[in-house]
Amino acid sequence: MNYFKKIFETRYTWLEGFMRNVRRYPEKTAMIHPAKRQTWNYSELNADVNRLANALLTDGFKQQDVVMIQLLNCPEFAFAYIAAQKAHGVCCPVSYRLSPGELAFNIDDSKPMVLIFDAAFKDGVMEAVSLSSHKPRRLVIVDGNGDSDTISYSDYVKDADTCEPPYNGEYNIYDETTRLYTSGTTGRPKGVSLTSINEVLSAHDVMIHFPMSYKDVTMNTTPWFHRGGIHCAGPCTIFYAGATLVIMGKFSAPTTLKYVAEYGITFVIGVPTVLEELADEQERKAYDIGTLKGIVTMGSPLERSACIRYQKVLTPNIFNGYGTTETFWNTFLRPFDLPENAGTAGSSCVDDDVRVVKVYEDRKAEPDDLALNNGIEVGEVIICSPAKSPYMYHNNEVETNNKYYKDFIYTNDLATWDKDHFITIVGRKDDMIISSGENIYPTEVEAVLNLHPKVKDCIVTSVPDKVRGQLVTAYVVRNDDSLTPEELDDFCKKSPNIANFKRPRLYRFVAQIPFSATGKKLHVRIKETAGKDHKNGLLYRV
Repeated sequence: MNYFKKIFETRYTWLEGFMRNVRRYPEKTAMIHPAKRQTWNYSELNADVNRLANALLTDGFKQQDVVMIQLLNCPEFAFAYIAAQKAHGVCCPVSYRLSPGELAFNIDDSKPMVLIFDAAFKDGVMEAVSLSSHKPRRLVIVDGNGDSDTISYSDYVKDADTCEPPYNGEYNIYDETTRLYTSGTTGRPKGVSLTSINEVLSAHDVMIHFPMSYKDVTMNTTPWFHRGGIHCAGPCTIFYAGATLVIMGKFSAPTTLKYVAEYGITFVIGVPTVLEELADEQERKAYDIGTLKGIVTMGSPLERSACIRYQKVLTPNIFNGYGTTETFWNTFLRPFDLPENAGTAGSSCVDDDVRVVKVYEDRKAEPDDLALNNGIEVGEVIICSPAKSPYMYHNNEVETNNKYYKDFIYTNDLATWDKDHFITIVGRKDDMIISSGENIYPTEVEAVLNLHPKVKDCIVTSVPDKVRGQLVTAYVVRNDDSLTPEELDDFCKKSPNIANFKRPRLYRFVAQIPFSATGKKLHVRIKETAGKDHKNGLLYRV
């Protein structure tokens, strides 16, 4: 038994799975970057990964050091994801939509030895580094020239060997390999520390539920820095399965459909707004997309009418997953569930236990204190996902203890469920806004608006939007009657404390905002008000 335990814990790693494919399929296409007309087979991919891993080690990279990356979907992202593991370290992808202040927090929290970033983000990265207390040893710029502060990626790896990095201890399934950031209700990001076994079993989950194999060709149109981006037929799953990954830096419906035809793509992954654009484009041009075995969407539910349209125009095989950064996806809708169950988040994945429990103001419900599965009673979604969740946050014991309870993560998502355990999300306990697939918390937007000298107070909510899903909407009490929505919009654009996509798009000035008897802002009430104001044309759009 001890021998089994040793072999299991040291050989059942994600990296060993990747290396199996390097040995099995050295000439098989691993990755295609159409924009640069570049293709890698598994042997070539491994060589470029080794260049970076050896460059890191030569630079003094040690076990559990961090490589932070702020990149579009690109080859260097894939190299860094794998190379960090070969160097016994942690790859930490962060959103390229962060403000300098937000990125500075991530830098101080994870203390990366190396920060690799796209040249397009250089100004923000340099401002973030100036704001952070921790200074990365090396700033590596992709698709740009180095200077006194940075080194180009090509120069960083040019003298590095392509052989396997020097052996410096056994790999282990419990090693942290990837760290992803998610935001809390206070706006403070939380680092989700994924282990190698989390990566392996996340890959298995995708392979089970699509299903997919080494014969598939996939393209994830969402940013890889998301859990759904990197794990849902992104680098993690594709290179573990021995399949082929087609890279798309920024989503374009015509380009996506062109690539499907050109490269024989079998699975496309994107948020529901992506499916809408794909359907519009396919109706206009009728691309040859016969190789598609499925389109997978995440982030929000599919309406029945939209689902029927996508099945008719794109492919009968539409999938929809629901989950969290901490747990990947945990409920799933497959083609045989649709369109009957469209609008729901699906039912539990094979290895997950997803429940809806009662909601109390003063405490968490016990895991067995279930809401009625009648499709009416609203409760909180809780998830037990031992395969895909690390059950901890990096450097954040308070949030770890707050979020995890008796083997379950308490999501703050409010939902109903039916007799077949299909879950329908109805809102958030913390009033999170999801706009274009991105999570936005009202409190963090409010904090920025309240910094404006002409703002007395504010409350932020959202209204429905066909394109983005939800639009951030602000109700503002003015200190100065000269304040305009345009002035606030400009203030948000220039603020280092908020990403541009989080800024309000709709405003209304009011004399007061609603509070509870205990002094808490009533986001539920203002959301109802915003819905009515939106219908009546009382909100000002910037």
